[in-house]
Amino acid sequence: MPKQDIHPTWYPDAKVICNGQEIMTVGSTQPEINVEVWSGNHPFFTGTQKILDTEGRVDRFMKKYGIRSNRVDGKKR
Repeated sequence: MPKQDIHPTWYPDAKVICNGQEIMTVGSTQPEINVEVWSGNHPFFTGTQKILDTEGRVDRFMKKYGIRSNRVDGKKR
C-alpha cells in the first residue's frame, strides 16, 4: 500500500529574493527563498572582482622549498 501525503507542497512560482527585491521565480518547496548572493551581485560575474596576488603561488612554493627558478627579473630564461 503506497504512503499518502509524504511529499512537500510544490510551489511552481516561488520567488527568489535578494536585498528585498524579487530576482526571479523558480520551482521550489518553499514559497519564498531569501539569498544574499546571486550572479547579479557577485563580483566574479559582475566583473568587479579584483585579484590581489603580490607574490605568485609558484614563486612562493619555489622559495619555500629552496628550488631555484629559471627566471631572471620575472622573465623566463
